[in-house]
Amino acid sequence: MSSACVVTTTVDSEEAAESLAKGIVEARLGACVQIVPIRSVYRWEGEVRVDAEWQCVVKTSAIRADELVEHIKAHHTYDVPEVVVTPVIGGSDDYLAWVSEETS
Repeated sequence: MSSACVVTTTVDSEEAAESLAKGIVEARLGACVQIVPIRSVYRWEGEVRVDAEWQCVVKTSAIRADELVEHIKAHHTYDVPEVVVTPVIGGSDDYLAWVSEETS
């Protein structure tokens, strides 16, 4: 079992995604953030909505996950931001070592 995890969130603009990603990497809360344009379909305030969003996929160490979640919540514009933490159960040892090094 790896000590890494992936934290996913979505934001409403490319600029917001880049700003959030830079803050995460600068604070060493994530080794890398991938930004992916997506379309989301969801129910909010009783209405089904379809919106363009940008998904931020953060690779980090499990020991930094709680602090990363708090950082995302503090710097997010949504009332209820998506923040999902997924454990990494394996992968490239060299890559996972780099993630650990960059977030320590």
